[in-house]
Amino acid sequence: MTSLDSLMTANAAGSRPDRALHGWIMVGIAILLAIAPFFFYPIFILKFLCFALFALAFNLLLGFGGLLSFGHAAFFGAAGYICAHSAKVWGLTPELAILLGTLTATLLGGAFGWIAIRRQGIYFAMITLALAQMVYFVALQAPFTGAEDGIQAVPRGKLFGIVDLRNDLALYCVVVVIFMCGLLFLYRVIHSPFGQVLKSIRENEARAISLGYDTDRYKLLVFVISAGIAGLAGATKVIVLQLASLTDVHWSMSGEVVLMTLVGGMGTIFGPIVGALIMVLMQSYLAHLGAWIVVIQGVIFIVVVMLFREGVVGVLAKMFRRGL
Repeated sequence: MTSLDSLMTANAAGSRPDRALHGWIMVGIAILLAIAPFFFYPIFILKFLCFALFALAFNLLLGFGGLLSFGHAAFFGAAGYICAHSAKVWGLTPELAILLGTLTATLLGGAFGWIAIRRQGIYFAMITLALAQMVYFVALQAPFTGAEDGIQAVPRGKLFGIVDLRNDLALYCVVVVIFMCGLLFLYRVIHSPFGQVLKSIRENEARAISLGYDTDRYKLLVFVISAGIAGLAGATKVIVLQLASLTDVHWSMSGEVVLMTLVGGMGTIFGPIVGALIMVLMQSYLAHLGAWIVVIQGVIFIVVVMLFREGVVGVLAKMFRRGL
């Protein structure tokens, strides 16, 4: 057994108490989501869940794969546009529209990843940003996107021809299921042998290569998975808000998902969820401040980087392990 295989086995064995805790946390999340619509506005929660799933997808790439992408808005927004167009113009049912948007993001991720993984570090980040800007230009110029107006009044339709998603409670249940399935899927990926190899590549790619792992293949696969889940989040958001707009493909959206991940805790299981909640709360309750909200976000980011380098959840997890 190679030293890397030994490390992977040790990590899997040592993480069993953490997995039990993670299981209880997931149960707690499910319970909170079950009672949340009775205390909070359902659409606000659904918007948060879509961004949380987006952040979780990005965290898989950055936190566990060690790949910083500045172009994830391309997958989030492209899936949204395809979902909106197919639902409104082609008349597809919501599940098919979301599936088509997710598939589009996955294929786009495969193409972009094949190009981007040939470079590392800042060059990788800049390539993803350049490719994402191409998607933004297409969204701005293509005749079916509506340019600055976007695609509005997207019909929610009936899920499988039965569940009427125009009912907020029915829509809420569907989105919660999508979010929980996405969370469980990403959790399984992270704790699989594939996920352990990703961590080893993040820590020391040269060492992983010397042990016989095709690191480019692993990086491409994690890029595609991350793009697909980001697309699922974007397509779901369009059904929730009934709008696909340029905001979803703008470079600032890629910046926001980076902030969500870093503020919540990069490389943690639940950190991106907390980061997404913080960002969505700021956008909702500080909207009256206009452009100043960007300044406030910048200040919060600086404070987190200076005082909580592991993010909110990372710091809390460290305190919990120390028994504080």
